Amino acid sequence: MKKQYPKKCIILANGKPPGKRIFKHFHNQYSDIICADGGANSARRIGIHPLYIIGDLDSITDSTLKFYSNYSKIIKIKRQNDTDVEKCLKFAIRNHYSEIVLMGVTGNRLDHTYNNLGLLIKYFSKIDMTIVAENSFLKVYNKNILLRSLPGETISIYGLDTKTKITSDGLKFKLDDVALPFGIKDSTSNVAISNEVNLKIHNGVMLVIRDINFVLKNDLF
Repeated sequence: MKKQYPKKCIILANGKPPGKRIFKHFHNQYSDIICADGGANSARRIGIHPLYIIGDLDSITDSTLKFYSNYSKIIKIKRQNDTDVEKCLKFAIRNHYSEIVLMGVTGNRLDHTYNNLGLLIKYFSKIDMTIVAENSFLKVYNKNILLRSLPGETISIYGLDTKTKITSDGLKFKLDDVALPFGIKDSTSNVAISNEVNLKIHNGVMLVIRDINFVLKNDLF
């Protein structure tokens, strides 16, 4: 029987796209590209061919739509209850993708950025997701997690409420069964002091943000 490998994809949205070096790194591992509507404009500038273009198609330019008409499967979904990014997420889940990297989900629309961050929490139980934006990447965790690191790496941690608690080992500013509720307390710019950072999370989720350039340079991803 032929071995089945996990399906992985990149969802490229219409916000600020990643640098070519970072995109290339992930494209080597997440070969399938799904563009959320106007994300196809960025894909064209980067020089890649998405497997799918999904959305209400109000942001993709006519020339880009024509350019990809023979390369990509274009799926128009008029429904306005979901953003184009969420339409892509639902599509990926239905088609049995196990991991997604979201790119182009931040930019000059703060409402879109805020909504896209929320999608990680909304679909956390259904699929493994990472947001890559600017010089950072973000993941959501809800259990004990061991991060490969190096002394000096900046690691920021955020919670949502008072019931979720976290304990850390390997960080300069130790967290000892504390809550990090949004708008009240956080652990911005904490620093790794060892080659491993152990986070113990219970009763909810925590958002962990790391420096993508540091992690890729030192092969810690």
